[in-house]
Amino acid sequence: MSEARRVWMRWMWKAHRFWWRVSGGRIGGRIRGLPVLELTTTGHRSGAPRSVLLSYVPRPAGFGVIASNAGADRDPAWWLNLRVHPEARVRARGERVAVIAEVLEGDERDQVWTAAVRANPDYEGYARATDRPIPVVLLRRRG
Repeated sequence: MSEARRVWMRWMWKAHRFWWRVSGGRIGGRIRGLPVLELTTTGHRSGAPRSVLLSYVPRPAGFGVIASNAGADRDPAWWLNLRVHPEARVRARGERVAVIAEVLEGDERDQVWTAAVRANPDYEGYARATDRPIPVVLLRRRG
């Protein structure tokens, strides 16, 4: 990804987060047909809380998310954090939920991936743009 595109995407993500928070999720509550959640993880090095907005595929047990990092060759920071500290918090549709992250495999992975690609075909391009396998993660509701 070019540096100009990376800068543009960072600016867009910050603007999205601003409007999502100011509006309580009414603005920016969906991206390309998928609902949006706020994921708060624990920094894998700092131990500090880190929040990011992600689109997700609703699942009976929680929230399916794709660690695509827009096709970059490195995992997104939120996924690095979850690999070290899998316990996290999600805010979605006004609800705050404690979750634990687990990598999906097999049929369940395929179901979440297919639903995500159906809503946002960019995911297929992200998969082609990188040699790393793109993790599909379930943020499973705890308790």
